[in-house]
Amino acid sequence: MLNAVYQLKRPRQFELVFKDISFDEEHIIVRPTHLSICNADQRYYQGNRPEEVLKQKLPMALIHEAIGRIIYDPTGEFAVGDYVVMIPNLPSEEDEVIAENYLRSSKFRASGTDGFLQEYVVTVPDRLVRLPEGINLTVAAFTEIVSVSYHAIDRFMKTAHSRRNVIGVWGDGNLGYITSLLLKSRYPEIEVYVMGLNESKLNDFTFADGTYLVNEIPADFHMDHAFECVGGNGAPRAINQIIDYINPEGTIGILGVTEDLAPINTRMVLEKGLRIVGSSRSGREDFVNLVELYKDKPAVVDYLENIVGEQITVREIRDIARAFEKDIHKLIGKTIMIWDK
Repeated sequence: MLNAVYQLKRPRQFELVFKDISFDEEHIIVRPTHLSICNADQRYYQGNRPEEVLKQKLPMALIHEAIGRIIYDPTGEFAVGDYVVMIPNLPSEEDEVIAENYLRSSKFRASGTDGFLQEYVVTVPDRLVRLPEGINLTVAAFTEIVSVSYHAIDRFMKTAHSRRNVIGVWGDGNLGYITSLLLKSRYPEIEVYVMGLNESKLNDFTFADGTYLVNEIPADFHMDHAFECVGGNGAPRAINQIIDYINPEGTIGILGVTEDLAPINTRMVLEKGLRIVGSSRSGREDFVNLVELYKDKPAVVDYLENIVGEQITVREIRDIARAFEKDIHKLIGKTIMIWDK
């Protein structure tokens, strides 16, 4: 069977290619229905990656945040028509120490191998997780980025010392919203404060114990631990501001992605005895646990609806480009492509 794959050939130019897929007894075929645009997709689309990286990875189908419906499953794990979230991480080995998302041998969709921007996705059962019946599908579409925060919080909790009265989250964008929401939902006894640049964005963090503009943080504010969810050019300032306000022996979880080196105040890192923990991507266990959280605490899904931005129906290749262009100009929120192919 021929599969239509929508690859980014060069920045801002998609092309349709056809690839043959076959039916066998081990692989499941999923038809994507809702796809969410991530900042990583935008970096490829706009050409904001080093030239050598673009030459190495393009052409490639984008999108690593997506859900779909089962159309063929010879394994019996799912029923035809089931909605599933697709896991983009593709491990080829297991390690008793290193998680699947940190193994250098693992592949990742939309980063060196085709993502979910295709008519059909061929995958194996453990790269799929069944979604709860009746879940908001536009929210479910960006489950992958939510799983990244879930994973980062798990890593953080294994590292941070036991005094967790106050945690600060730097970043008023999607990642900051998701991370602070999950922190408050999973650990309601912890006070969560969010620092950002935009007062109107901070007003949406109604679940947090407090919010501050980064240039108006009280001098006497202190926290036990913190998460950096800024990335980009703002990462150095955010990390250094965290170092200023964090209590000794605190842990800093870094989630923001930046293409440039971020100079940090290592003198105070040493003087305060701080721990810095980096987190990236997620694995199957994070997806499974997150979907259980969706079931147990439906209010999480309700809050996540607040960051659903543009919803664009995609019927042809120019609709994909239109969705990416609209996503560039958003203030906050996830742009969702509703696949109507």
